[in-house]
Amino acid sequence: MDIASFIGLGAGIVVMLVTILISGDIAGYIDIPSIICTFGGTIAMIVFAYPASKLKESFSALKHVFFHKALEAEGIIKDIIDLANVARKEGLLALEEAGQALKDKFLQKGILLIVDGTDPELVRNILETELSFIEDRHKSNQSVYEFMGAMAPGFGMLGTLIGLINMLANLSDPSTLGPKNPRIIEEKLKAFMAPKLRAKIGAEKEQKEGE
Repeated sequence: MDIASFIGLGAGIVVMLVTILISGDIAGYIDIPSIICTFGGTIAMIVFAYPASKLKESFSALKHVFFHKALEAEGIIKDIIDLANVARKEGLLALEEAGQALKDKFLQKGILLIVDGTDPELVRNILETELSFIEDRHKSNQSVYEFMGAMAPGFGMLGTLIGLINMLANLSDPSTLGPKNPRIIEEKLKAFMAPKLRAKIGAEKEQKEGE
């Protein structure tokens, strides 16, 4: 079990909740239509983009984030030394029983291939091929969550836009939006323009004010 993953996830949630509670009421940050749009839209796009078998495999692989046990180098080295001693004293065929007792399935496969008299270079090719496909499988599962991370902000912005449209549509008193400073609007818009165009607009503005 990876305790750091649980601690990081829990700490992130706590920080977010504390920040919201300090600045206001948490109920004001909960909007059901926006939640439906963000999460529902993201899930819909994932289902649209990936086959059901890939989604099942990816969601099943999620457990490795929290329940992954890293291999200990010391233990692997000890196992290899023990196997070498068995082969030296009793011969390669004696490795079969010792190999069956190994917990590391990858190392076990290599030992059993050696016991069967497989050429060393072929053993290496088989194990390297398996490693390569394991890496490809993990990257494929990872791509599902990367796609989810790419889609969620877009649907979040869509939910925000829908909320703004509904707010403006139901707004009976436009003055409640607050006063808008024309100079601020001007500076924000001019930020998209080249310096020469900004100077030109400034000159035209001064000319109009002098008339």
